Amino acid sequence: MSFDKYHQNYGRIAKVMQNETNNGTINTGDAISLPLDAELRKSYGSDFKHIVMSSWNDLHVLAVGDKKVGYRGTFMGAEAPATFSLKILKGSGDGLKGPSSMLISQSVAKALFGNGDPTGKLVKLDNQAVFNVAGVYEDLPANTTLHDVSFIGPWDYYITSPGNARSLTDWGDNSLFMYVQIADHADIARVSAKIKDVKLRNMDRADLKYNPQLFLQPMSKWHLYSEFKNGVNVGGAIQYVWLFGIIGVFVLLLACINFMNLSTARSEKRAKEVGIRKAIGSLRGQLIYQFFCESLLIAVLAFAFSVTLVILILPYFNSIAGKQLAILWNNPLFWTAGVAFTLFTGIVAGSYPALYLSSFKPEKVLKGAFKAGRFAALPRKVLVVVQFAVSVVLIIGTIIVFKQIEFAKNRPIGYSRDGLVNIEVTNGDLGKQFNALRADLLQSGAITEIAQASSPTTGVNNDRGDVTWKGKDPAMSDSFGNISVTFGYGKTVGWQFIDGRDFSSANISDSSALVLNEAAVKYMGLKNPVGEIVRIGKKDLTVIGVIKNMLMESPYDPVKQTFFRIGGSQFDNVLIKINPNMSAHNAISKIAAVCKTYSPSVPFTYKFADDEFAKKFATEERIGKLASSFAILAIFISCLGLFGMASFMAEQRTKEIGVRKVLGATVFGLWRLISKDFVLLVIISLFIAIPVAYYLMHNWLQGYTYRTGLSWWIFAVTAAGAIVITLLTVSYQSLKAALMNPVKSLKSE
Repeated sequence: MSFDKYHQNYGRIAKVMQNETNNGTINTGDAISLPLDAELRKSYGSDFKHIVMSSWNDLHVLAVGDKKVGYRGTFMGAEAPATFSLKILKGSGDGLKGPSSMLISQSVAKALFGNGDPTGKLVKLDNQAVFNVAGVYEDLPANTTLHDVSFIGPWDYYITSPGNARSLTDWGDNSLFMYVQIADHADIARVSAKIKDVKLRNMDRADLKYNPQLFLQPMSKWHLYSEFKNGVNVGGAIQYVWLFGIIGVFVLLLACINFMNLSTARSEKRAKEVGIRKAIGSLRGQLIYQFFCESLLIAVLAFAFSVTLVILILPYFNSIAGKQLAILWNNPLFWTAGVAFTLFTGIVAGSYPALYLSSFKPEKVLKGAFKAGRFAALPRKVLVVVQFAVSVVLIIGTIIVFKQIEFAKNRPIGYSRDGLVNIEVTNGDLGKQFNALRADLLQSGAITEIAQASSPTTGVNNDRGDVTWKGKDPAMSDSFGNISVTFGYGKTVGWQFIDGRDFSSANISDSSALVLNEAAVKYMGLKNPVGEIVRIGKKDLTVIGVIKNMLMESPYDPVKQTFFRIGGSQFDNVLIKINPNMSAHNAISKIAAVCKTYSPSVPFTYKFADDEFAKKFATEERIGKLASSFAILAIFISCLGLFGMASFMAEQRTKEIGVRKVLGATVFGLWRLISKDFVLLVIISLFIAIPVAYYLMHNWLQGYTYRTGLSWWIFAVTAAGAIVITLLTVSYQSLKAALMNPVKSLKSE
């Protein structure tokens, strides 16, 4: 909950976002156009204290002499240090006001200059521009949105540099970001409403069909409330905070139920104590106080033990949760909340035993006439049902989460990830000498093919909306994935053609050719796509082929309509297919050596396509691992309670079992007699848990367009497993009681 609160202006910072309508669907994005900057300053300047334009946070190479390091950084307006309250350690935060100065983080300063003072020194960026270090700022903590911004370059340089120049009047070019700090007297919601139609009033008439609506997304919602559907904020990571918070409460409830059950189950053992205390003058309130103290003492001891356990388990939890959590030893709020929660747990756990045990009548207890009563065990049985119902819901949920992950992993991806490597280009050296680079790599034997592309195979970096074709409805507003490639791309990634052919350098006309994916053909309604003319902007291109859908974005969503074409002046990615007859280690070593000869100033970095694809499942896998941990803990706690209850019941029925054995009862018959009551309770819990789990997981799956089904075997296996676990848990005590010599249990009679 402390995310982004490192920034002093946390409550007044927002990101400018927009909703656009495409064919009846409202899409929400955070990319905006450059002219918005001047318009907000001109017409709404009094509502903002700071307005900061920003580029994408990309990987760059920073060099000082022969020392080169790769870090992610961005270019921002001069007001960025004040807006985000950067802590300047050396130099000045005003360095972004000129086009030739930059700010670097503490980590970058250490990497490039060691312990020396970097201010006033020169840093070369991407082997192109040289900047003066104006200041060093403290590394932003991991719990901030901008934590991986390791340097900030000047906006004036970025907006005029080759390949990044933007039109000051093009409202349709959404490729930049804008952060604002509202004025002290202003309200974010009111300012958001004010600027809603700014873009709509300034756009070209042809683009009005997109109906752009601007709004401000407060920094307080960036991390936990980042998900939008049809223009409405529907939450985000906050749902997982609530989910695991609720699960944690239920797990704690299971432990409280164990305490209640075992305390009341042994009521007859403490009945005489209560009777004697009442007979010598103890009031019921004093007895209640005693039982609450016992419960609170156990809760305090449990809190101390849990802190120790957290210290041991926290590294494991951080690894599966992908977080960097630490115990806040010096935070008074942490200890206050911990103590308060401990007291609350002790009171909840001790409430039923305290009220139940203190209600015993001394005259009945001391005369030996006290019996627990026919329905005394009913509350305990209800609590056991609740325990197992919660455990079963968690188990079913865990299975379905992992089933959904496997379902998406097995989805056809339309290309081959095996041996596919992506090199993110940070300067133009490789691209300028691409043909020579390709020849040397092929000659090395380390690769079978190489190509350039504007996007990696695991993402689509560019969209295009100005697409027309024969038969298109003029009212349609489009958004196509737009990927520029070089010859050999199809062979590199392993395209799977449905119709037509691949690009070929032997055909000069292929410079004006298109390859469409299945989704694009379906979207455009083309029955015979090969040979069709498609206009993109002001250029006509001919469709030469149709490929199976390449799964480049979320594996849980439909594949977006996308086209591929030859050309483009700037490629951000070099894709390489490693020779399958050579080990990956040897191949990478040879590739690195060749790349170094063409781009000696840039550290060689690469990513395997299958590793990047696997990252798309990180959130769901994290949920599955956490849910399975909770499920195991829940079933363990439930079994502990069940074991204790079985032990008490076996002890309570010792004489009954002895009599039955004398009368000829078998061990199996006695085991069945004791176990059936517990199995019946678990069966009742299954009838409660299965519909609840079905409802919850059905709703969860609705958040995915591409989703698995709720198979019957999941519920059947979970039910069978719960019954088996129950039998294994109670069987020890059941068999122990059944095998006892009846002489020992009946000798007092």
